[in-house]
Amino acid sequence: TGVTTAQRQVTVQQGPLYRTEGSHITLWCKVSGYQGPSEQNFQWSIYLPSAPEREVQIVSTMDPSFPYAIYTQRVRGRGIFVERLQGDAVLLHITELQERDAGQYECHTPNTDTRFLGTYSAKTNLSVIPDTLSASMAPQALTLMEGDAVELTCEVSKSTAQHTHLSVGWYLLQGAGEHHAQEILTLSKDFILKPGPSYEQRFLEGDVQLNKVGNTTYKLIIGGVKPSDQGQLYCEAAEWIEDPDGTWKDISSKQTQRTSLAVVSQGRDLSVDITAAAGHSLAEGDTLQLSCMVGAPKSSSRHFEVTWLLSEREVARVDPHGVLIWEEEYQERAKLGQLRASKPSNTVYVLTIYDVGLEDKGTYQCSVSEMKTPGDLHSIQTNVSSSIQVNVKPTESHMRLAVSTSTPQVTVGDPLALHCQVQGATSPVSLRWWHLPPQQPGHRVLVATMEQDGSQSLGSAYRDGSTRGSLQLRKESAGTFTLVIPSTLDEDDGGQYRCEVTQWSRGRNWTEKGEAAVTVSSMGLGLLATLRSRTATVSYGQSFELFCQVDANYTLQEVPASVRWLFQPSPPTGPLHELAQVSPSGTVVWRTAQPHFQGKAQLVKTDTSFKLHIHSALPAHQGTYQCEVQVWRRNILPLGQPAASTSSNAVGIKVVLPESKLQVATKNSSVEIAGGNAAIECRIVFAQNNSQFAVTWYLLPLLADTTPLQIIRASYSSILEYGSEFSSPAQKSRFLSQRVSSNIFQLQILSAAPRDQGRYYCVVEEWLWLVDGWYKLGEGTSGRTMLKFRPPEHQLQMEKTNHSISAREGEEVTLPCRLQGALQAHTHLSATWFHVRSGGSDSALLILHQDGTMEYPQERLAARLSLRRSSAGDFSLTLSSVQRGDAGAYYCQLQEWKQQSQGQDWNLQALAHSGYTQLTTIPPESTVLSRICSSPPLLNFILYLPLVLILLLALAVFCWYCKFRK
Repeated sequence: TGVTTAQRQVTVQQGPLYRTEGSHITLWCKVSGYQGPSEQNFQWSIYLPSAPEREVQIVSTMDPSFPYAIYTQRVRGRGIFVERLQGDAVLLHITELQERDAGQYECHTPNTDTRFLGTYSAKTNLSVIPDTLSASMAPQALTLMEGDAVELTCEVSKSTAQHTHLSVGWYLLQGAGEHHAQEILTLSKDFILKPGPSYEQRFLEGDVQLNKVGNTTYKLIIGGVKPSDQGQLYCEAAEWIEDPDGTWKDISSKQTQRTSLAVVSQGRDLSVDITAAAGHSLAEGDTLQLSCMVGAPKSSSRHFEVTWLLSEREVARVDPHGVLIWEEEYQERAKLGQLRASKPSNTVYVLTIYDVGLEDKGTYQCSVSEMKTPGDLHSIQTNVSSSIQVNVKPTESHMRLAVSTSTPQVTVGDPLALHCQVQGATSPVSLRWWHLPPQQPGHRVLVATMEQDGSQSLGSAYRDGSTRGSLQLRKESAGTFTLVIPSTLDEDDGGQYRCEVTQWSRGRNWTEKGEAAVTVSSMGLGLLATLRSRTATVSYGQSFELFCQVDANYTLQEVPASVRWLFQPSPPTGPLHELAQVSPSGTVVWRTAQPHFQGKAQLVKTDTSFKLHIHSALPAHQGTYQCEVQVWRRNILPLGQPAASTSSNAVGIKVVLPESKLQVATKNSSVEIAGGNAAIECRIVFAQNNSQFAVTWYLLPLLADTTPLQIIRASYSSILEYGSEFSSPAQKSRFLSQRVSSNIFQLQILSAAPRDQGRYYCVVEEWLWLVDGWYKLGEGTSGRTMLKFRPPEHQLQMEKTNHSISAREGEEVTLPCRLQGALQAHTHLSATWFHVRSGGSDSALLILHQDGTMEYPQERLAARLSLRRSSAGDFSLTLSSVQRGDAGAYYCQLQEWKQQSQGQDWNLQALAHSGYTQLTTIPPESTVLSRICSSPPLLNFILYLPLVLILLLALAVFCWYCKFRK
């Protein structure tokens, strides 16, 4: 014993189904045996023949986002929708079937059961076939007397490949009811004649017949028309196909144009009927033709006046004589041929309005007045009228745009070409181009306009031809417009360009828009300059070339370009400065600050590079070179500011001078003198004949680790320059440099003294005149010449005791130097005081010459130094205003000189130097106290002194207590 559970079963309309393109079709789907809510959800999908395995979702009753993009718009616009018949049954509607809708349709129901059991989807196939059905009948306006016969012909054909049947029927429309047609007689798909309810009796009596003549012709015959037959008659054909489930489905239907039938009753004296040849509903631009039929016995002998009215306002009047009178507001349109009223016969009056507009809709009335005597308004016998409602639908625009560009990606300065193709316009159009800058969302800039008459204007931002050139807006053909911007200004010219086209008709307008995207790249993007040379070292007089290679994303020769050549001499005297510039026109401008290059440099431009050629290199050409390239937008004059620029790498060029041949004698020698003058020789062994020389003399004091002292330098132009140790007037007068022959230079030392002892040497520089100036080719250093004084025959007796003296800063101190013993007859003493500094070098402070003159080698100390001689042998030095830097060791040297005769040199007879006196400087008192107090060890001792005393006191008390206990 168990419980049976129903299985879910989804059923869809059986296929394959054939439906015509453009028709409204439905597919049903239902589900049974389900659990859960009574209202089930449905999802429709399709498997296209091109991809039979891939599901394409169409529409869902539960998920608005279910459709794929290809169906989203049609679902939102109700072109495809699902109609719910009941909770578990639906209809899929496709209101306008398209060829691409063919495929296998799947109906799926999401599970609402407690478990999966049964089927949840079903499929059916749908084929879309062309609609080949056609039906036609020539429109007529017939006026018949009651009892007359009428015959209408309808042509119906099809060429469908599938097996289908046709049905052909006749219908009658009366009054303003477009949707309440009466069926007259129909030949069904089963080839059975079926009359409408109103015509059933007359069909049985044979008064109404439908005959098929040939394969495509169907005739309706009414043997005797009645007043009830008047109105609009038309033929309707339908094509039917049998579905797999055995039911027949109409897959296409067509209606013909209408024939207006007016029936004049025999039983009335006067009747009026108004009909519209093309029906009651028109579109703007259609032609409205109204016929007013007057029914009256013996009408040819009667007189009628007909008045046409629109919404009870008179339009036109036709008098019995056929004279037409237009109401004033319609006269202008009548003159233009837009309105026409005619009288084909005494009983037929026609009003025609060509190219109808919305103002022409309303109720039209034909009012007929009969007169006994023509023109006698007082003889009106009767007045009969008839009316008809005419509706004018607004015209829908079928205009379409296709906007494109042939320049989607350009560089600044390139032209833009934008195209706007207009299709479906039925009248002249006006056009506007807009730029939508990407950096300003929502903002638009007018570029150019073209009116219907072809007149053009430019937006304010595009009127200046010097920025983007002269814009061109052309009409290439009937529907194609092209905008050309000759030169893009910058990257901001990129973005969307919108074409707006407006069509005008009857005071109304329709506007369509389309856009095209353009990308504008900077001219600086990808712009790169590379400088190179075949060699970095050139010899004097040799030529060399520098190549400035330029790479860019565009063709360099198509844009204006210039190059600036920059140069920095070696050694550098500042930043790189401009050497020359080649303008876009090829003009070369040399800077006056670079005379060494004019006449020796040549500038050449090729397709992608610039060349600097230097003829016969000079030393002035040695240095660092660089090129700077500037480019401008094409098609713009004047050029204005460059659009982009780039600088190359720097390249160094070294100019090697002619090789120096200089050779200087390097043999060491010595010179020994007893006094007087001394001469040190510097000899050039070999040099070029046209060279000039600069000679610099140096002294190496006797101490081995001392630094050479520059004595004097004589340049190649004989300009003298003394070293710092020999720059006093006394020293300058004693040391002279002379050129005694073409290859020998001498250093003259006048009144040489023992302090002048040391090793002397010269450094010779070779200079050569090269076109534009003097250049140093090389240099050579001579050997050392030792200058020594011959030891004297006896020594002076001096105090040799070393002393130590302290002096407070700012005070005065005297340093002792005393001679012991007597001097020889006819001799003189000279004294020199020396200061031995911390580095170990002796520095002369004061010199007392044998002739009594004083010399201060260090002039800055002259005011603080003095000799206070208390006796002939006392040469003590007094130093005033003692400074911290005066600390050190001092000693004096005494020399005894004798002159053999008047005018001859003084000879050294004896010499000696004193002991050393160590001078220690003491800071002022306030300074000493502050240094002591600021000393960290002393300060710490003062801070901890009370604590130490307390501890010592506690220790003493403890010891006394211990002793007392014992």
